[in-house]
Amino acid sequence: MPLLSRVFMALGAVFAALSVALSAAAAHVPALQQAGASFAAALEQQQFHALGLVLVGLLLDRRASLWLAASGALMLVGMLLFCLNIHVRILWGWDAARALVPAGGSAFILAWLALAVGVLWPER
Repeated sequence: MPLLSRVFMALGAVFAALSVALSAAAAHVPALQQAGASFAAALEQQQFHALGLVLVGLLLDRRASLWLAASGALMLVGMLLFCLNIHVRILWGWDAARALVPAGGSAFILAWLALAVGVLWPER
């Protein structure tokens, strides 16, 4: 199995585990219960894109593709700029990178488009 495939699958699993842990904390920690819709949206996106990373890893195991690799990289960028940015803002009050949240959402969109091209582009 190629290294990049293993990396994407492992990071997808780690981000999925983190989303479960944060979801449990949000259900039981009173301060997080007041976090609101942005925290819930960040958790949903993290869960969804963690599975997307695993999918990209599995696809890269079947065939090498720069489009698929770009898709996985963009999902990671989106995870950092969107999900983890919101988590850090809510958990620790760090608000310096708030302006990067839309860039993270854009990275998610581009990741799915790159995935589509990667699976449709003919192999050489």
